[in-house]
Amino acid sequence: MKILFPLLTSILFLTSCASLSHYPGIGRTRKYTFEHPQVPQSFDGFRIAFVSDIHYPSKFKRKHLHNLVRALRDLQPDLLLLGGDYQEGCEYVEELFTELGRVHPPYGTAGVLGNNDYERCTEQIRECMERHQIRVLEHRNDTVWRDSSFIIVSGVRNPFDLKANGISPTLALHDSDFVILLTHTPDYVEDVPVPHTDLALAGHTHGGQVSFFRLWTPQTGSKYGSRLLTGRRTDSHGLPVIITNGLGTSRLPVRFCSPSEIVEITLKREYSDNRNGL
Repeated sequence: MKILFPLLTSILFLTSCASLSHYPGIGRTRKYTFEHPQVPQSFDGFRIAFVSDIHYPSKFKRKHLHNLVRALRDLQPDLLLLGGDYQEGCEYVEELFTELGRVHPPYGTAGVLGNNDYERCTEQIRECMERHQIRVLEHRNDTVWRDSSFIIVSGVRNPFDLKANGISPTLALHDSDFVILLTHTPDYVEDVPVPHTDLALAGHTHGGQVSFFRLWTPQTGSKYGSRLLTGRRTDSHGLPVIITNGLGTSRLPVRFCSPSEIVEITLKREYSDNRNGL
């Protein structure tokens, strides 16, 4: 038992807390495969990079921003999506988006804004994003074409203001579309009906930022607690939601057992199995 307990503790730490990245400032690249029958055949294998909550330059400094650009270029995603909370001061906005503009995925970059971005320098952020050819999705649906097929990325404007934004931008879409909903907070998919959505992407929680081996997280950043904290989850209606820990920090520049991360999602077309009469 004297040997077993430290061994189990070490395994728990490595599986839940370790940062496994070659890019200082980025704890890890967390990879998901998402299969769905409505993924068009031409999008089978399509790769999406998703980053959120940079909070530049909180714990995420200039050298880390350079490493982020390098990491994203090395990943070579087809599409880059941004989840908001970009800055910790208006004076950092131009530098941040100049660097992010150096990533040139073949299907471009699109993003939403976070609560920090609606509290200050909102117009500056929108202008910088557009100038660096980053599509701003504030209650907008962005159609991404590949060959003669498409997927839709639907972005939510300020998901904390439900009086103004409590009708999902996906309402105008169709069940036959493959739709990714991009929202800063995962709470939106519980607070608002999001019809026609097949996958939601969110940030805001920072994975708690400080978590004790994922057994207890003092601050979750979600009113639904640890249920929508980090990783691949589902809302109460069964909608898949991928929630990133993000990159920067808020309030205190500390992370423990909630590594900063880039998320990579590979789309796969799900085929029904007709063998043996199934």
